[in-house]
Amino acid sequence: MGIVMEDKYHIEINVETRYLEAQSDPEDDRYVFSYTITIRNVGKLPAQLIARHWLITDSNGKTQEVRGQGVVGEQPHLQPGQGFRYSSGAVIETPVGAMQGSYQMRADDGLEFDAPIPAFRLAKPGVLH
Repeated sequence: MGIVMEDKYHIEINVETRYLEAQSDPEDDRYVFSYTITIRNVGKLPAQLIARHWLITDSNGKTQEVRGQGVVGEQPHLQPGQGFRYSSGAVIETPVGAMQGSYQMRADDGLEFDAPIPAFRLAKPGVLH
């Protein structure tokens, strides 16, 4: 049964991150990162991104939780095979952190499901070896 469901409702998520040195201020514990996310509907049914949920954690263990409707002011409706790409940002107090979360999706048959966003690293270049 699980395989059938995943075949119908399957969202693929890819992430690219960048450290924004010009907007960061390490002396004030301010590290700014941008991330670009590509969401692709690889399932069999059209689905709309309704909401987002993020956990943003710095290397001190401080976690910010973010919930909201859609992404960048949009709630994209994706046909099978269609993708949506957007960029946003995060500010943390350490040069290294991580983000993870999920998108709440609603398929055209009315079923709501979560598309997990795998954890990804935010890191100032040269900090990790």
